[in-house]
Amino acid sequence: MKIRHAACNCGRLRLSTHAEPTRISICHCLACQQRTGSAFGIQARFAEADVQVEGQSTEYLRIAESGDAVRYGFCPICGSTLFYRLLGVPGTISVPVGGFADPDFPAPTVSIYEEHRHRWLVLPDGIQHEY
Repeated sequence: MKIRHAACNCGRLRLSTHAEPTRISICHCLACQQRTGSAFGIQARFAEADVQVEGQSTEYLRIAESGDAVRYGFCPICGSTLFYRLLGVPGTISVPVGGFADPDFPAPTVSIYEEHRHRWLVLPDGIQHEY
């Protein structure tokens, strides 16, 4: 099984996993756009037991469009969000795919909050469309 490593921009906050993601999604919500500074967020979800986090993180709690709480873990030095927990999906941890810095990371299979999608963005064939 492949071990994947992710890190914040300065490298002080890191995580690793030996498991494959249970879900990889692209999110078009406005909060993800603001958090990433991009037109979307892309994240891989793992079972929390399969992820080891090293280093100090600061937390930020916000309420998502769905009404569920999301607890973000970000580096207190560089501010990069390295992981987050959807409190409505206990036992999981999501990792922004960019943290892995791996161009061979698998493509997303799910697209969410498409009402906020930038119209020029072309999604992969066969992607599942949710809310």
